[in-house]
Amino acid sequence: MSPNPSKPPVFRFRSIFISDVHLGFRGCSANYLLDFLHSVETDTLYLVGDIIDVWSLKRSFFWPQEHNNVIRTILGKAKAGTRVVYIPGNHDSIFREYDGMVFGNVEIRREIVHENADGRRFLVLHGDEFDSVIKASPLLEALGNRAYAFILKLNRYVNFFRRTFGFPYWSIAAFLKHKVKNAVTYIANFERALADEAKRRGLDGIICGHIHRAEITNIDGVTYCNDGDWVESCTVLAEDFDGRMSLLRWTEQKEVVTHTGALAPVAIGKAA
Repeated sequence: MSPNPSKPPVFRFRSIFISDVHLGFRGCSANYLLDFLHSVETDTLYLVGDIIDVWSLKRSFFWPQEHNNVIRTILGKAKAGTRVVYIPGNHDSIFREYDGMVFGNVEIRREIVHENADGRRFLVLHGDEFDSVIKASPLLEALGNRAYAFILKLNRYVNFFRRTFGFPYWSIAAFLKHKVKNAVTYIANFERALADEAKRRGLDGIICGHIHRAEITNIDGVTYCNDGDWVESCTVLAEDFDGRMSLLRWTEQKEVVTHTGALAPVAIGKAA
């Protein structure tokens, strides 16, 4: 895929939430993300953590031109008037010490409360603070990261052959997350912990990333939203101008994965 930065944006949103891009990691789907960024305009762009994979860069430096182009495109949007809020995650936690500062028109925040057009208030954070594995054992986390990196490497080869024979993108890691019992239990516990935190603060919902599983669901009256990632699912959370939230998958196929806040079908966006 070769995104064309000169083409005009096709879709218009009020807010966009992106996380877990992992620039600097070989599994990053930077070209899909670039195509998305060149195809949309938004009033506010939230970068919900793990945008730059500092962990991976420390192990082995990898920074192709496509990764540089993602940074340049985001900074270009900030310069052109888009409000860009960067909420660092655990892979780019070195930037958390700059909480409250602004660099190149990009705000750095540890967390933030976002108010939808319909008045609902959402806590926005990366989510690693609620990851019991990270809190319990850094060694266990490191082992998990290595296994995950292997799966993603295998995923690249599988999808190379799928594209060759005309099949759409498919994520091995996402498939395993849905099938392995321990992964399903972990994800459910993570989602509930985040929803409970939003309820404790008197908010309507929560928006996060971290676990690489895109989702919009209701948990005890709290709207839980996870915007997914750009290494396996290639998804983004978008708010339209009526406050409705949608999950979009952006690979060779562009589709609405799910939506909430309205009974009527939700289009991908408003034409610019």
